[in-house]
Amino acid sequence: MASPMALLVGRGRGPVCRSCRIAAISHNYLAREAQRRSFAIAKGIPKEVFKKISPKRLEKQAQERGVPQKTIVKELEAQEAWNARAKEIKLGKQYNLWDLFEERGYVKDTAGTRATIRELMRTRRIGAYVGVDPTAPSMHIGHLLPLMPLFWMYMHGYKAFTLLGGSTVKIGDPTDRIKDREPMDKAAIAMNVTKIHYQMKNIWLNVEIQAKRFGYQREWAWRRGIVNNNAWWNKQPLLEVLKRAGSMRVAEMLSRDTVKRKMTEGNGVSFAEFTYPIMQGWDWWELFRQLGIQMQIGGSDQYGNIVTGIDVIKAVVDSEPDPQEKKKLGFKTPLDEPVGFTVPLLTDSSGAKFGKSAGNAVWLDKHMTSSFDLYGYFVRRPDADVEQLLKLFTFLPSSEIAGIMAQQAEDPSKRVAHHRLAYEVVSLVHSEQDAQAAQQQHQLMYSKGPGAVIPPPTTTAAAEAETDVPVTPVSAKITHQNAPKPNVKLPRSLIFGKSIGRILYAAGLCESSSAGHRLATQQGAYIGGIYSEGAAVSMNEAQVTWTPVKLWFPQETQRYLIDDRLLLLRRGKHNVRIVEVVSDEEYARLGLKYPGQPNTGRLRALREMLQGLKSGKTKPEEVRRMMAEEEEKERKEEEEEMRRLEMQSEGQNAPGDGGFIKFPKEKSPELSTLEKQLKELLDETRTTAKAEDKAKKGEASF
Repeated sequence: MASPMALLVGRGRGPVCRSCRIAAISHNYLAREAQRRSFAIAKGIPKEVFKKISPKRLEKQAQERGVPQKTIVKELEAQEAWNARAKEIKLGKQYNLWDLFEERGYVKDTAGTRATIRELMRTRRIGAYVGVDPTAPSMHIGHLLPLMPLFWMYMHGYKAFTLLGGSTVKIGDPTDRIKDREPMDKAAIAMNVTKIHYQMKNIWLNVEIQAKRFGYQREWAWRRGIVNNNAWWNKQPLLEVLKRAGSMRVAEMLSRDTVKRKMTEGNGVSFAEFTYPIMQGWDWWELFRQLGIQMQIGGSDQYGNIVTGIDVIKAVVDSEPDPQEKKKLGFKTPLDEPVGFTVPLLTDSSGAKFGKSAGNAVWLDKHMTSSFDLYGYFVRRPDADVEQLLKLFTFLPSSEIAGIMAQQAEDPSKRVAHHRLAYEVVSLVHSEQDAQAAQQQHQLMYSKGPGAVIPPPTTTAAAEAETDVPVTPVSAKITHQNAPKPNVKLPRSLIFGKSIGRILYAAGLCESSSAGHRLATQQGAYIGGIYSEGAAVSMNEAQVTWTPVKLWFPQETQRYLIDDRLLLLRRGKHNVRIVEVVSDEEYARLGLKYPGQPNTGRLRALREMLQGLKSGKTKPEEVRRMMAEEEEKERKEEEEEMRRLEMQSEGQNAPGDGGFIKFPKEKSPELSTLEKQLKELLDETRTTAKAEDKAKKGEASF
């Protein structure tokens, strides 16, 4: 049916009266709204959102951005929720996260006024990042402080990213240094990048657990990630950097205290060190352009680099050759500009730098600083520092911290606040299970009651100490919380002359050589590097890349070596091995063994026992003890195999089914023969010993 306006105009009756025109316009508007509402219902778009965008515009945006329409709808919903939150903060119904930062002591210096940053965090879902250069195999406690406000931001819906400086580590941050940093070789960089990448990944997973624990419900708009600056520096021409950021004044950079100090007290500033702040600023520009990261958070010594980063972003935007892109990136208001802040330098009440223990850093890697030692470090903090540390290193609400401190004041000897602080830090950095175990060990060790005993090392720990190979029960599921020690040494002859299946077994990634070959056949394990058109390329030491392992010839594995001495292997998401390749002589000198090592199995052990017994070098009692140990070891291996088979069979058998059949393990003829000979010889020595004792007793009776 035609609209009233069309009918009036179509009949040619001359001018249309005002009331009829209004009626026609109203009819058309209502018809369009009904059409949009029907579209919204069909697409599942809420009423609040479909008022903001027309169907045609929604479809156009989806095509231009290459994303589903549902994604745009979710973004609009998230923006509506954020706007509502901003209004509640303005009315005082919710707190501004910036106020929490100020209250808990996270803010030292700001790049941008505090009022601007506060309003920015109220009105916009900005992105923030913290950068870490992998100068060591692990982060330390000092790195955790700037990460804490980043974690808080993530839990409150902001975008949060950690930047791994795979490229900037090759230059080295000259901040607060008088002498140049020692250059790092490729193998060291590759090891550090890999370990810190997975360390960041594990801590982020723990942050998710802590967020849920403290009542923060994850929403669709929450965003986090780990970025390596090698992603752009590998392909970024220097000429482009000089063109875009070259307008910065050298005088401003020379005025930095760090530069002045190194030039007057140190050995001068190299060109590479001088460009480091620009490289860091370019990192921020890439994050700003690609991910909308508007804020940088840094340690107390990073203020100069943050200010330089803001200058770099402004210079790059000003030099943008495309007018449309420049208009899009331009800073129309102070809320559009990049901002940043630094956290304070922590010292204890004695003035010592926080995070140092007897001159050594307190590492976040539990294989470098154990959960027990990390827990103990925080338990030993002076009473005067504990309240501030609870505010800085935990997600406990201020009201709960006040309650803990009141409880502490009642009986300081119990160190209630210290133990809660230690528990929260270990839970965040390692896992809640590790925190509980460390707490129990401390209670057992330092309890005043009698009979306090430290639990003995587990079988797994003892096996790792003996073989230097991380041992994880094959039936266990590897997660970020129970991932074994990644570092392992293996001899050169194994890497250069044996199959990849044997290497996977030797590295502790599977339970046997045959399982390693199956893993390679199924491409269920990965090796650090790139394989392209039959040519393997060792991994770029500054960026973690993986290639599925295949059943290739032994010599193929050599091509993935980094600096001819480092090999990276992985099975699953979290089971990683950083293999240091050493000479066979060095491996023997260290007294190390690996699973599947030739001449170290039960057959070899029995031969040595038999030879020692025949030659008289080994006493029968010692042989019996060694045989009992071997039998106990074999029994435990069989039990572990049974558990693995039980786990595999779960859910695959029908109700009432008998499960699986476990056939007895067959011994080789040579093994059976050796066991028989050894038993006969032991029986013979026992008979001889008895006869000699009897003869001695007879002589004594005379």
